[in-house]
Amino acid sequence: MTASDPRPLVGEPVSLDLLNTRWVQDGADHDLLTGTDGLAVWLASAGLAGRFHADAATLGHTLRAREALAATVDSPGDPRGAALLNEVLDHGRIRAVLTPEGPGEEPEFTDPAWGPAWTAARDYLDLLRRAPDRIRRCAHEACVLHFFDTSRNGTRRWCSMAVCGNRAKASRHYARTREA
Repeated sequence: MTASDPRPLVGEPVSLDLLNTRWVQDGADHDLLTGTDGLAVWLASAGLAGRFHADAATLGHTLRAREALAATVDSPGDPRGAALLNEVLDHGRIRAVLTPEGPGEEPEFTDPAWGPAWTAARDYLDLLRRAPDRIRRCAHEACVLHFFDTSRNGTRRWCSMAVCGNRAKASRHYARTREA
């Protein structure tokens, strides 16, 4: 049985969910992917557990994809990030197939251990095609989490209104009352 996911933000698209395996809580840095147990938690949380195994090779490739995504998401247009992401993408491809339901696509990997890493990198490309301006980092200065803004008007600023948004509001309120 897999342990529960301790992260404060889960359920984002796979690429951003992989980035969110590092977070800050109560001033301390946390990293879910320090071993294969954490990888198993992430795979389960991301809906990838049935397709991929949490072993050392998969962990290494997944960490490489996380590094590539961090470089690409945090510095869009940086050629280093694009090169790192392309290295991950080199380990898989989409194969067109005909299924009983009609045309479809299946991912193929040079090695199944690259599956989660490639899937996250490919998901990021899909987000860029769909709405690159909605890929965001939380606006709270102490937060390192990322999210895909699905709000109607596209103005979401916080990973969580209950946590980071509330902290920001409390800070502004404190500053106003202190000035008065």
